[in-house]
Amino acid sequence: MIRKYFNRYFELIFWIVALICLAFTNPAGESHFSLCPLKLLGFTWCPGCGLGHAISYLFHGDIKSSFHAHWLGIPVLGGLLYRIYTLAIGHKYSFDKPGQ
Repeated sequence: MIRKYFNRYFELIFWIVALICLAFTNPAGESHFSLCPLKLLGFTWCPGCGLGHAISYLFHGDIKSSFHAHWLGIPVLGGLLYRIYTLAIGHKYSFDKPGQ
């Protein structure tokens, strides 16, 4: 039963936790905690880190730095928030259907 709910809500929980983690990280510091698996393996460059920094800057209200980190940060954050919304609404209505 728990596995059924885990599989059903995994993507929704994943995106919410990822955005919360980006909101609480400090993108300006070089010695900050990183969620990047490539950085944890010792690589100095990662194609996704700029996007993560851009979203983190947005959560801190620094739009200029966000745009300089990665110009797709604003649209990607909008897309992720829309995805979370559609997943949450879809799961809300699935509770109303009998037999699920």
